[in-house]
Amino acid sequence: MSGPLIVQSDKTLLLEVDHDQADACRRAIAPFAELERAPEHVHTYRLTPLGLWNARAAGHDAEQVVDVLLEYSRYPVPHALLVDVAEIMARYGRLQLVQDPVHGLVLHALDPAVLAEVMRSKRTAGLLGARLDATDVVVHASERGHLKQVLLKLGWPAEDLAGYVDGEAHPIALEQDGWAMRPYQQHAVDGFWHGGSGVVVLPCGAGKTIVGAAAMAKSSTTTLILVTNTVSARQWRDELVRRTSLTEDEIGEYSGARKEIRPVTIATYQVLTTRRNGSYTHLELLDARDWGLVVYDEVHLLPAPIFRMTADLQARRRLGLTATLVREDGREDEVFSLIGPKRFDAPWKDIEAQGYIAPAECVEVRLTLPDAERMTYATAEPEEKYRLAATAAGKNRVVEQLVAQHDGEPTLVIGQYLDQLHELAEHLGADLITGETTVRERQRLYDAFRTGEISRLVVSKVANFSIDLPEASVAIQVSGSFGSRQEEAQRLGRIMRPKASGRTAHFYTVVARDTVDQEFAAHRQRFLAEQGYAYTILDAEDLPTP
Repeated sequence: MSGPLIVQSDKTLLLEVDHDQADACRRAIAPFAELERAPEHVHTYRLTPLGLWNARAAGHDAEQVVDVLLEYSRYPVPHALLVDVAEIMARYGRLQLVQDPVHGLVLHALDPAVLAEVMRSKRTAGLLGARLDATDVVVHASERGHLKQVLLKLGWPAEDLAGYVDGEAHPIALEQDGWAMRPYQQHAVDGFWHGGSGVVVLPCGAGKTIVGAAAMAKSSTTTLILVTNTVSARQWRDELVRRTSLTEDEIGEYSGARKEIRPVTIATYQVLTTRRNGSYTHLELLDARDWGLVVYDEVHLLPAPIFRMTADLQARRRLGLTATLVREDGREDEVFSLIGPKRFDAPWKDIEAQGYIAPAECVEVRLTLPDAERMTYATAEPEEKYRLAATAAGKNRVVEQLVAQHDGEPTLVIGQYLDQLHELAEHLGADLITGETTVRERQRLYDAFRTGEISRLVVSKVANFSIDLPEASVAIQVSGSFGSRQEEAQRLGRIMRPKASGRTAHFYTVVARDTVDQEFAAHRQRFLAEQGYAYTILDAEDLPTP
């Protein structure tokens, strides 16, 4: 045996990157194995129940998984692991949600003992109705989502075969004048539609909006689109007008600024999660039309209350779009049970190799704090340490050096602390966008950046996601949301769109050495390391002086 994979009894898989079969092996294990670490020579994957159930939901069976492990493994595969894989995957679908013509929604068991087990659980109390026979029990229609959540946590994920209401028909067609869908976008739409509901994972800049538009055209029904902010809502509107037969009059915006309900309505997560006197005041939007499709943009950022709302939308087709299913709150299982399983996942490097996103160079610039600042940091309270390290005064000089090094290139400086950002904007003579900037002013500045009227922007975390700045080629990160892997991926994503010149994108992170800033940076980089991006480390002292 001389395969590239070492399969271990603790369910870790070690892939030798330089092996001539490594790429084929990586593609073969991607549907069921979760990549954990990707340093230079050996990548570590893990087999998890959620990963195996995702594979099962996508149509892969245990025999296929076992065959892949046996084909690529360098050493004999532990027999106990193969048994576990088969048994874990066999748990998916032993319970099915089906529509009965007489009783409505029914939980049907292929294994009566499993049904008996989950019915005895306190967690299912109130979710199930009358027992029909040894294999069937009535489910309250309103509890379809909640029951799926509970069954997943009990280790018996249900296969939802209950179907979807068609929703209100509304004609939507793609208008491919001068452009064509990329093959992976078409595969993503087909995978989603075949499964009925679920999540499509594509790198930033790879055209997730087009996947959403194509799914809408396939559905040709009224559609509710949930997005992260108002700027994103307007970008979705503009893209739909450009790519489909929809007109502006058919698309409504439901945000803090406007409350329009139209055949296609784009709502922000913020407005849906607004509470007054303890209740969500805009929930009527979910029932305002007979929606045939609900699209969740940036599904990895779904606020927790949206999960509860999503539980009430189980009869609607649901499409989640994201660059990473990593959630810092660990709610990946809720995405699986309430939005749907992963239907399509394209590794970033694969899309880059096809020329659809820009190659990127990632650099961590480490700065040594002066003695006085180091002592202030050392004696600070724990909750103050990150702010002190992240806003170290020396970072301003490093940013100026990096900006000078890339003079004339469209550059974003990204951070979290407003005082620091105001100071940087002043030093660089650049415009600043924060949460306090009006939507109109944000759009004006983004437009000026797109056209080349301005080449530098200092932005807070409001620019982490869903902002389309195609020519941005340099991003300099000075501070972030502690150790968020999501945020790191989103920020790199701001510069990933392919450049007209074909040039490489540059992503810098400025870090204070020997502080929690450095620890958080290491954690933030994990997702991108998993996608094959290596970080070069530079000392701030070695940067050229402008």
